[in-house]
Amino acid sequence: MLSRAAILSGQASKSLVANCLRATSTSTANTQVAKTDEKSGEVAFSRPVRQEPGKVRMGFIPDEWFQFFYKKTGVTGPYTFAVTLSTYLVSKEIYVLEHEYYSGLSLLIMWAYGIKTLGPKLAAYLDKEIEAYENAWNESRVNQKQTLTEQISDEEKAQKSMEGQTLLVEAKRENVALQLEANYRERLISAYSEVKKRLDYQVEKQNIERRITQKNLVDYVVAKVRSSITADQEKQNINKCISDLAGLAKA
Repeated sequence: MLSRAAILSGQASKSLVANCLRATSTSTANTQVAKTDEKSGEVAFSRPVRQEPGKVRMGFIPDEWFQFFYKKTGVTGPYTFAVTLSTYLVSKEIYVLEHEYYSGLSLLIMWAYGIKTLGPKLAAYLDKEIEAYENAWNESRVNQKQTLTEQISDEEKAQKSMEGQTLLVEAKRENVALQLEANYRERLISAYSEVKKRLDYQVEKQNIERRITQKNLVDYVVAKVRSSITADQEKQNINKCISDLAGLAKA
């Protein structure tokens, strides 16, 4: 019974040590997860890394216990303590070597042999499975990261496209403003042309009226002058002209 209890206690101590080491590694990993960026002041979370368990001797005894004895008693201290304690327990019949002890001893030998022969293969297989599992998670993480990166790139392209749309709207507004300006100038030219035509019409009208008035006046004066000249005066004028022409011919 005591041997079975010793085996169970050994297994319990092994699991306890493993849990302690796991808790220690987990706390260490958690402390290393959050790091503050000095430039931006933001907390940058890094992915936790799998921690390996601490070293053990004889399959379940932590190496730290041996290191504790090394500082006090030297290298042989842990083994001397174990032999001395075992001898004391057996000699005082605190631990009785009954048939369960030999059954436990045989189980211990078989357990050690199984660990030595099947342990490396099993450990390699489990490590391979763990690596495959971890690679699957990393692959999904990488794929998700790539997808998010592509989404960010698409979002940046969409933002640039929106900026292009803003520039396009501004260009359209400028184009409409130029069209309105051109239409305004065309209307100004049209108004100027129409006003000029009307002014030219008034000037031409005044000129025509002046010419008609002048012509009528000249015709009136000529008609009055002709009506005031008698036949004798006309004959005298003709003779006077003929004499003048003769004098000019002689000269």
